[in-house]
Amino acid sequence: MSSPSRPQPLDANNSKENQAFSKGDSLFLDQTLRPSSWDEYVGQVSIKENLKILLSAAKERNHPPEHILFYGPPGLGKTTLAHLVAKELGAQMKQTSGPAIEKVGDLASILTNLSSGDVLFIDEIHRLNKSIEEVLYPAMESGVLDIIIGKGPSARTIQLDLPPFTLVGATTKVALLSSPLRSRFSGGVHKLEFYSKNEIEEIIKRSAKLLGVEMDTPSALVIAERSRFTPRTANFLLKRVRDLAQIRKTTISRSIVEETLTMLGIDSLGLNKSDRELLHAIINTFGGGPVGLNTVAASLSEEQETVEEVYEPYLLKLGLIERTPRGRTVTAKGYDHMRDTI
Repeated sequence: MSSPSRPQPLDANNSKENQAFSKGDSLFLDQTLRPSSWDEYVGQVSIKENLKILLSAAKERNHPPEHILFYGPPGLGKTTLAHLVAKELGAQMKQTSGPAIEKVGDLASILTNLSSGDVLFIDEIHRLNKSIEEVLYPAMESGVLDIIIGKGPSARTIQLDLPPFTLVGATTKVALLSSPLRSRFSGGVHKLEFYSKNEIEEIIKRSAKLLGVEMDTPSALVIAERSRFTPRTANFLLKRVRDLAQIRKTTISRSIVEETLTMLGIDSLGLNKSDRELLHAIINTFGGGPVGLNTVAASLSEEQETVEEVYEPYLLKLGLIERTPRGRTVTAKGYDHMRDTI
């Protein structure tokens, strides 16, 4: 029996994108697909224009811009915007997340290691401990770090001056940010919106080019229609389509796209198995609603946060369910979509 063929080595003259893929780490792939300039970043036009003005004015004053907050559902580009802010400023970006900062000392270590003009990006900033928030306030507002030394009557506070920096926060739950913290993002609080189908199609075509795969417009359109208006989902589906085409030793076509989506359990509206199970539960088990969030979550053996943050936003966006004072209900559109499976 003949041995399986080995992958061909990458050519030394290949593009930087292909060289990145050779490292065998999905992180490099994600960084390659991430836009590196405002022109490459598709969508969120209003936010981009406001940021351009803020950053340009700050550079003219030779001073770091004011702190910025991005919020919205996962996968819409909050981290990418933070990277673009740092790139536009020509600054170094230090990245962390709310859950990673467990103690005041962790925050102090991060802040004291910043250089002048650095961008500090804190993802999931709503998960910061309240005691850490208290330390962050003077750092954001006055550029000082208050440190308490000792305990009890002998305790004393010292102040350390911090270099000028810009904090960029990202959150999927802006309501969980305390008012004092939210008000200190004087550079703007920006809500990222879901993308249009045309914007997603443009993102898919760009990603396909970077991945080095050929794709016609009908194939890109099918993926765009089922990408949940989210670039991260669009890139995920594109990579899975590429994988199947590679295994089948063929180019990407509409039939390959359809087969991939069927294998992944993605239907014509972009719903996955879990989305359909939620709709099915409300319709069949609870008579179409209204039914409370905790009851729905229990019936699916899911956490309430998972239902509320992962499943519901897209179903609400499509108008398949409604949130009422008495609970969740399935709309007529939701019934129509699920009619064949009820």
